[in-house]
Amino acid sequence: MLAGIAFFVALGFGIVIPAIPIFARSFDVSALAASSVVSAFALMRFIASPGAGWLTDRFGERVILATGLAIVAGSSALAGLSQNFGQLLILRGIGGVGSSMFTVAALALLLRVVAAEQRGRASAAFQAGFLFGGVTGPAVGGLVLAWSFRAPFFVYAATLTAAMIIALVFLTRAHLVEEEAAVAANESPTDASKTAELVRFLRMPAYRAALGVNFLNGFVTFGIRAALIPLFVIEGLRQDAALSGFAFLFAAAAQALALIPAGRMADLRGRRPAMIIGTVATIVGMSVLVLADVVSGQTTLGTLLLFLAMSILGVALAYRSSAPAAAVGDLMGGRRGGLPIAVFQMMSDLGSVIGPLLAGYLLDTAGFSWAFFIGAAVSVVALLVVVRSPETLHRSEKT
Repeated sequence: MLAGIAFFVALGFGIVIPAIPIFARSFDVSALAASSVVSAFALMRFIASPGAGWLTDRFGERVILATGLAIVAGSSALAGLSQNFGQLLILRGIGGVGSSMFTVAALALLLRVVAAEQRGRASAAFQAGFLFGGVTGPAVGGLVLAWSFRAPFFVYAATLTAAMIIALVFLTRAHLVEEEAAVAANESPTDASKTAELVRFLRMPAYRAALGVNFLNGFVTFGIRAALIPLFVIEGLRQDAALSGFAFLFAAAAQALALIPAGRMADLRGRRPAMIIGTVATIVGMSVLVLADVVSGQTTLGTLLLFLAMSILGVALAYRSSAPAAAVGDLMGGRRGGLPIAVFQMMSDLGSVIGPLLAGYLLDTAGFSWAFFIGAAVSVVALLVVVRSPETLHRSEKT
């Protein structure tokens, strides 16, 4: 059921993501301002994450998951009706609150019910739901975007409504009763002890490595890539906007092909090797994007390099997505941990806030090459953090 929900969320997101910076630009704003629409969504996710963690512990994953989806669906439909840049910015921010609730609740549910030796593959299966939607969404998004800048927002609202119905009708908590009873003795009874537990987590190098990789996910994937690729296609390569949708399709397809091997590697060889592969591939992918801008005057070569870079970044995301979440699940040990999961998610959101703003500023002042280069630089820092961290999957659990 989580995979089905993820499919509909990703389907709509893949349709709307190429439209966001282009729709924002239609209000005659700068690249920095257009990028801020992506950042506003991520900023509100970041701010709302601690509250989402508390609500998940208080009311349960299913209720918070469905409520979050309803908020994103409603705000997306209204965003499609925006008459000015300010309305679009505010409504995307409201959507970020609902998105935070959905993401924290879904991940909390997944990590609590899956055994340690299967967390990598379970995370990969959950990501597969996103990917099946992600493979379909960008291609459909390119066609919808060619029709209207507003239409993708309404399609996104419809797919989120479908996801909400699945959560309300089919996703029950019955199968969690035994797991909850088994770990009840280890639950943190007060907010104070939950805060102390978070401090303990923050002192763990493995947890900090997971946070660093998740920050990179937000910074590159939901930040730089989402904000700049549609603009690079139009302003750098001088191609039709629909091409950006197909570029995202290539990235999603490459990620889909790599996801099962990535999850299996995380379970058999450990979380740390998978994160190392993911960060190294990100460095390579962002470097190819820099080269694509250098040769952008040669449209055919620049386009080929764009598709190559997006494919590499898709593979990188497959390794960066499942392993960090599995590492956090290892450290939680089956306990309910809305706050550590919320902080884990906040790092991705923080990257999604900083990435588009920094990339937009560099684009306005120095061009696409420097905006892409900063993604490679942050990837190097994340790689160093991961290399210095220990493995969280115990040898006895590797089967």
